[in-house]
Amino acid sequence: MSKLPNVGTTIFTTMSKLAADHNAINLSQGFPNFPVDEILVSILKKKAGENVHQYMPMPGSPALLQQLAATIEKTYHRAVDPTRELLVAAGATQAIFTTIMALIDKGDEVIILDPSYDCYEPSVILAGGTPKRISLNAEFLPDWNAVNEAVNSSTKMIITNNPHNPSGRIWNNSDIEALEHLVQKHPQLIVLSDEVYEFITFDKPHLSANSSAILKNRSVIISSFGKTFHITGWKMGYAVAPEELMIEIKKVHQFNVFSVNSVSQAVLTDYLQQTDLDALGPFYKQKRDLFRSLMSDSRFELLACDGTYFQTARYSAISEEGDVAFCERLTIEHGVAAIPISVFNSDGKDEKIIRFCFAKDDATLIAATEKLCKI
Repeated sequence: MSKLPNVGTTIFTTMSKLAADHNAINLSQGFPNFPVDEILVSILKKKAGENVHQYMPMPGSPALLQQLAATIEKTYHRAVDPTRELLVAAGATQAIFTTIMALIDKGDEVIILDPSYDCYEPSVILAGGTPKRISLNAEFLPDWNAVNEAVNSSTKMIITNNPHNPSGRIWNNSDIEALEHLVQKHPQLIVLSDEVYEFITFDKPHLSANSSAILKNRSVIISSFGKTFHITGWKMGYAVAPEELMIEIKKVHQFNVFSVNSVSQAVLTDYLQQTDLDALGPFYKQKRDLFRSLMSDSRFELLACDGTYFQTARYSAISEEGDVAFCERLTIEHGVAAIPISVFNSDGKDEKIIRFCFAKDDATLIAATEKLCKI
């Protein structure tokens, strides 16, 4: 008997395989195709020759935890206790899974805002919880009236994702204030704040739960080294939480992975001291702007993109077919792979919108947009 009878192969795996099978340009799965920073590679070579190949402490390397605490204080002006409020994880997905398994019990309800990343609901189900999927509004921002109506005494957690995948939208001050009011009204409610694209923002600032005096004490905040430093294959992330929540999360973490890759932790400890996180937004803004300018002569309608490295586009001027079928045809017939948005919705709502990843080198973006503009 399956614990996840409705879960199959993820859309990311499906579309990447389809792209490979048809030699298409892969703008579907969210990973960069350009080299990582040479400084990072240099540190990796150096650390590989040092004595860093055995188990690190379960919560993470003390030196890395100290650097993370310094980064959070510099970025968000939040003082974090590195020994009690931080955890290094084997990627953001593992941090999310571990958090949900630690904090959600049978019968607990969890609010998930759609379109939503596909790891949220299965984790809730495996923990014995009940997912309650609520659609974002037409601008891909929270519908707080719907959220407030859905929360009751059984609601234990709300999962938020800001900057948002797949839409690329960033919350406004009013959204943060609405979430603050929600947790004040419901003292049992925990926020699982997925902020893996926190440093990839463009024309408006990222508003983190770390910066809210109310939310930081009620939230587990998830970050990603993979997204931040273009090293998705390293599967490295971390979680920030108040001590009473982190105690429970660490209990599950120690039997889930125990400790995370030791060489990667040693490398990232040094790299955090040598890199400029403020340069990441401008770097990806150039790619976003290039992609959007190259698509200006296409029949796709490009939607707002405040952050992440994803651009959503409406294709209703091109076709009335469903977005899954359209993405399949786009890959097979036109040589460019994208992700259909309907798969992120519990009800399969299809608004003829697809997602492109622009975390690619300029040559790839030029080649892909040449194909897209011919459709």
